[in-house]
Amino acid sequence: MKYYITTTLPYVNAKPHIGFALEIVQADALARYHRLRGEEVIFNTGTDEHGQKIYEKAMEEGKEPKAYVDEYAAKFDALKEALNLSYTNFIQTSDPAHEAAAQEFWKRCEARGDIYKARYQVKYCVGCELEKTDSELVEGRCPVHPNLELSLIDEENYFFKFSKYQQPLLDLYESRPDFVVPENRLREIKEFMKGGLKDFSISRIASKMPWGVPVPGDEAQVMYVWFDALVNYISTLGWPDESGAFSFWPGVQVAGKDNLRQQSAMWQAMLMSAGVEPSKQIFIHGFITAGGQKMSKSLGNVVDPFEEVAEYGTDALRYYLLREIPSHDDGDFSRTRMEERYAELANRLGNLVSRVAAMSVKYFDGDVGTNQEVAAGFPARHSFSDGGSLREAALESAIARYDFKAYLDVIFAVVDEANEEVDKKEPFKLVKQDEAAAKDVLARIASQIRWIGRALAPVLPQTSEEILRRYGKVIEVGEGMFPRRDQ
Repeated sequence: MKYYITTTLPYVNAKPHIGFALEIVQADALARYHRLRGEEVIFNTGTDEHGQKIYEKAMEEGKEPKAYVDEYAAKFDALKEALNLSYTNFIQTSDPAHEAAAQEFWKRCEARGDIYKARYQVKYCVGCELEKTDSELVEGRCPVHPNLELSLIDEENYFFKFSKYQQPLLDLYESRPDFVVPENRLREIKEFMKGGLKDFSISRIASKMPWGVPVPGDEAQVMYVWFDALVNYISTLGWPDESGAFSFWPGVQVAGKDNLRQQSAMWQAMLMSAGVEPSKQIFIHGFITAGGQKMSKSLGNVVDPFEEVAEYGTDALRYYLLREIPSHDDGDFSRTRMEERYAELANRLGNLVSRVAAMSVKYFDGDVGTNQEVAAGFPARHSFSDGGSLREAALESAIARYDFKAYLDVIFAVVDEANEEVDKKEPFKLVKQDEAAAKDVLARIASQIRWIGRALAPVLPQTSEEILRRYGKVIEVGEGMFPRRDQ
């Protein structure tokens, strides 16, 4: 089977922040899970590099736009090592192949009669790169970027017939009730549709804002950034060449709640217009706050993922993002909770792995046998209480719902069960009375630890690898996996 997953593309007007780290770690967990199931996976991310705010930022720094975006793209690509990401594709929307694909996409929408020229008069938020109606404003400002003055745009440019696709979009949502996850986001986009769809501008005058993809047949205009950027989800697969990697389309798209309209409505209408199949599914996650407040540079509460990795390690940060932050809602990032989650890893998982290995090596030279051995497939079907198949179903269900906390809850229930087995059976005492019984206890617990190691592979890949390395046919002792923070 083939599985395609993509994040949104962050703008390169600032360095990576913890909110995008959440999104790309979620996508990575999904990609790794599907690989474990034996599927072929393409995992796409990259950077969104056109538009007014990128152009203005480059001018501020005295750089050519291409040099500026390349510099910032490298900062985002550095997340691959820092967060141990497994993406296969990293696309820049300034890549010539993408620009050519965007132009072809435009031509197909135009041939469908869905592009026309008209006067554009609107209040525009450069931060969102979106027009704003009065009803969307709070005290005359964009609620997402209240520190930015709205731009007043009055010019002639091209429009996309978004209004034409109101009913086709509603039909799509009706026929595929899981098209947008979670359900409340699907209800939200349906509610948005009730007010009717307004055609949206898809170009800008090049003399005012030259940093964009030239409009085919009219180089006095460049494409509006959202129109161009959305095409990346298929251009990264080689489209318009529909052979090869494009066979992975349609795919799952991971996006923040501020991208709901663009991903689940605008993009889908564009695909319909161009004669391309709609996306497979849209997974919408919430925001990360700090102290209950939206993160912003002005408040000084922005969290740098590179700094958190340097402080706690890659898997500890992945663990926090996937277990502490709700998959479908906003969640708060706090140093106190980060410390608590780190201690949880050390005391529950790290301690289990270390003490069972130590006893196995001390009493049996690491060879405790393979009682209830982990099967070659994933996840393994075994348990202390014959609940392995139920666990497998629970893991699969959690992934299907994009509920990473639930996925980890299943695993840590096994961690707790194994710790309880050690405490109850006390193999370090039992070995003095009945060596064979102690060996059997350790064998059963070791099998559980191997299961834990395999199940952790999508979410904590470094930890998974280390557990499975130590718990081979002959068990090995290693250094503490999550060292005490007070040392």
